[in-house]
Amino acid sequence: MKYALFPGCVLEGAAAEAYTSLKKVCEAIGLEIEEIQNWTCCGASHAQGVSDLASLAVNARNISIAENLGLPILTVCNTCTLQLRMAKYRLDHDTALKARVNGILKEAGHPYEYKGTSEITHFLWLLDQHPELFEGKVTGALAGMKVAGYYGCHILRPHEVMNYEEGEHPESLERLIRRLGAEPVWFDASRKCCGFHAQFGAEHDVMTVTGQIAASAARADASLVVTPCPLCQMQLDMYGPEGREAVHSDTEMPILHLQQLVGLAIGMSKEDVGFNRHVTGQSKLKIG
Repeated sequence: MKYALFPGCVLEGAAAEAYTSLKKVCEAIGLEIEEIQNWTCCGASHAQGVSDLASLAVNARNISIAENLGLPILTVCNTCTLQLRMAKYRLDHDTALKARVNGILKEAGHPYEYKGTSEITHFLWLLDQHPELFEGKVTGALAGMKVAGYYGCHILRPHEVMNYEEGEHPESLERLIRRLGAEPVWFDASRKCCGFHAQFGAEHDVMTVTGQIAASAARADASLVVTPCPLCQMQLDMYGPEGREAVHSDTEMPILHLQQLVGLAIGMSKEDVGFNRHVTGQSKLKIG
């Protein structure tokens, strides 16, 4: 099983632990990934505010490189997934727009045109669809652990574009948590936006939301929160102290990338998956 990996900007820098743990996990479960060469930032839901057409062209370029490899695209970021799938949805439903974007790519000297032949999936969806990847690999390291699955918003909506599961009542994270040997716990903030993209425009409100999400997981008696989005993870982990202050809480909740939880479940250590890079919950996460 092989995919063209679109890592996205944050895995190349601020969330490097998400990238290294992804590569280790993929190797361990037999999933082959080939990084898209010379990929470009997806625009992170801001570029289209400057130029919608440029945003479409950038993502069409990324997709076309994977198409030339003859591979489907694998993403590990909710926002990257949304941007790539939104571009594909629009281009596949508008032949005139597709022709215009391909004209831009040709004028820029890009060697490939966008065809619409590569599907785009998220790491969470792939793991949910292929339970056989874990056969004989789950060690029991997470036994007895209560895990709050935090979806965030971009992986769930708009439904016509993301279209993997019902956005109001998703279950893929809970299925995966059980498969990894832990106990999923429902908490009322699991589908709430983390506020990452509004950080600089509404700082107080975002810090409040950050604190509310962690406090909600704590009320559900969760040992940790896991999220399939590195932007959500960064927001909840890096701004954990400010979030606690905003909601007057003393909850210190470990926030894991999805691939880190998988790594721990199949026998990797906290150091193996890069948990030492985290800000929040260093002393709270107990494994084994």
